[in-house]
Amino acid sequence: MKKTLFAAALLSAIMVAASNVSAQDKPKPDGKVPTTTLKVQVTITEHEGEKKIVNLPYSFFIVASQEIHNSPVTKVRMGSRVPVATGSFQSSGAGTGNVNPLVNTQFQYIDVGTNIDARATTGDDGRYDLTLNLERSWVEGEFLLPGEKQTTAPGDVNSLAFRQPIIRQFKTELSLPIHDGQTIQSTQATDPLSGKILTITVTLNAVK
Repeated sequence: MKKTLFAAALLSAIMVAASNVSAQDKPKPDGKVPTTTLKVQVTITEHEGEKKIVNLPYSFFIVASQEIHNSPVTKVRMGSRVPVATGSFQSSGAGTGNVNPLVNTQFQYIDVGTNIDARATTGDDGRYDLTLNLERSWVEGEFLLPGEKQTTAPGDVNSLAFRQPIIRQFKTELSLPIHDGQTIQSTQATDPLSGKILTITVTLNAVK
């Protein structure tokens, strides 16, 4: 009986020692978070009736992780700076009949174009959860803004009028569950003034 108990205890000790050696032989994790690189294409199209008048594609890469705090934000900025008159001032040339409205006008420059902020996380069954913040602004037309009146000669008054751009704007924030190789028409909006239809289409591909 004693021999049986001793053998069982010895066998148990050998198994524990082997388990500890096996655990020590396993490689330790390096602390790196698994990620997937995604190529995203966002296309902005605009239709006037059946006619396509705008087609703007934007392509960029995103690093997707399982946790949102491990997934960096990718930013795209594309556009121009448009001058917008904010006022006018009296110059020394006033009253001589030689006044240039552009010289006497103060301007502010406004950023006009497309801004995209994108982030993605990996989901189940090969799905990716894509978050997009998109803003587009553009110049469409202009209007005449009257300025301050100045006297150039007795009985003669000129109004410093100048043209101002009409800047239209579109914004959207959206979250898309999307699979590798999938294309989704995510957003469609109609301009209440012009009746033009703006559509956002998103395509995602995992980089192998």
